Amino acid sequence: MRKSFVIIIICLGIFAALLSACGPATSSDPAAHAVEDYLTALVAKDSNRLASLACATWETNALMELDSFQAVQTRLDGLACQTTGTDSGTTLVTCKGKIVATYNNEDQELDLSVRTYHVVQEGGEYLVCGYR
Repeated sequence: MRKSFVIIIICLGIFAALLSACGPATSSDPAAHAVEDYLTALVAKDSNRLASLACATWETNALMELDSFQAVQTRLDGLACQTTGTDSGTTLVTCKGKIVATYNNEDQELDLSVRTYHVVQEGGEYLVCGYR
């Protein structure tokens, strides 16, 4: 009886571990998530959302970048971001993937891996505040 109880407990533990491995991923990286949201708003051409995801000093630049995409169709391909460090109170985030801009059935790909995004906290929120 005791041996079968131990086997049942072990099997339940393995089953629970397998189920948790299959669940949806949750972002434990709020700075990376902020950049992903920012890029999603950019390609969706959602100026209100984009402005809310940019720090106060970057908001005008974010909206100018959005304006540059107005005449093309845009989409994200393979987006994945992660925090890579900090610099003077700024969180540094790099991304994989690209923005694909289509005009007259011709695609132009903008490689996101060449940018390092700067993310700051303002009002308790993680906000994109430029890139280099």
